[in-house]
Amino acid sequence: MQIGPYILRNNVFVAPMAGVTDRPFRQLCKQLGAGYAVSEMAASNPRLWASEKTSRRTDHTGEMEPKAVQIAGADPKDLADCAKFNVERGAQIIDINMGCPVKKVCNSWCGSALLQHEDLVERILHAVVEAVDVPVTLKFRTGWDRQNKNALRIARMAEQAGIQMLTLHGRTRADGYKGEAEYDTIRDVKAAVKIPVVANGDITTPEKARFVLDYTGADAVMIGRAAQGRPWICREIDHYLRTGEHLPAPLVEEVRALMNEHLPAHYAFYGEFIGVRSARKHIGWYVEDLPGGEAFRQRMNLLESTAEQLAAVDAFFESQLEHGERLQYRPAPPPAHRADAAMAA
Repeated sequence: MQIGPYILRNNVFVAPMAGVTDRPFRQLCKQLGAGYAVSEMAASNPRLWASEKTSRRTDHTGEMEPKAVQIAGADPKDLADCAKFNVERGAQIIDINMGCPVKKVCNSWCGSALLQHEDLVERILHAVVEAVDVPVTLKFRTGWDRQNKNALRIARMAEQAGIQMLTLHGRTRADGYKGEAEYDTIRDVKAAVKIPVVANGDITTPEKARFVLDYTGADAVMIGRAAQGRPWICREIDHYLRTGEHLPAPLVEEVRALMNEHLPAHYAFYGEFIGVRSARKHIGWYVEDLPGGEAFRQRMNLLESTAEQLAAVDAFFESQLEHGERLQYRPAPPPAHRADAAMAA
């Protein structure tokens, strides 16, 4: 799997998710087997470039290459300028967001709202590709709604504009994250273009990843909500795709050590006040479906300092050893209930 000059170590990718795929989480996913991870989306409005939020989203200090930034907006010039700005800051790949279905994004005619205006889509694609000398990729959905699916036209347009990889989520904007993703459109897009195509949507297990790759012919899979709290799913899927065998659940001591790595990195990235609060959702996902996880999550959400939070998490995973040396999960429901917790681009 290759994007421009960058040869990726595998074809298991992590989706950009606002409020989730910050630098510490991306780095952890790459450490745990992800071949590629894209930043949270950065707004193309130049007035926001210097904001603390945007600066964090585009901070790739020490991150494993390639460093990819997703940009969002509706104005071709702003998006082109934003791409150049991020390349100057170290971005090695630029990804254009035309997939986010969230209302506050679509109400600004950004994200998947752009799919209603193919002429604007074409201008944006050409403007960004021509603005930078790094690979430009596109993440999009099958269409605006089920009566207006235009992924094939958008895909051909993107290839002609010089886009080097397509990531297609198997839902329309109107679907949001409801129902089940469909893969027929992804299969049709893969058959219609020569550039790499990545399948996204409801890929939650190694078996599902294998099925989607076989069914669509896609070059890679992109994991979204299923990676929340289980970043090791990347290595589990990669191992299964290579060997046909399942890895066992992670060792409790390994996850305990990962938490002692992830949380301090998270706190350092955000600072104490924001860090302790923004870490709560990650911790909640980590303990979900583990023995005593829900009761622990409710207690943990009352803690106000990073020291208390880190000590509580360490003690929780120490307690998991009572149930065995490996994590003991209850059968997990589909991740659709997490749709409101993070905005998957």
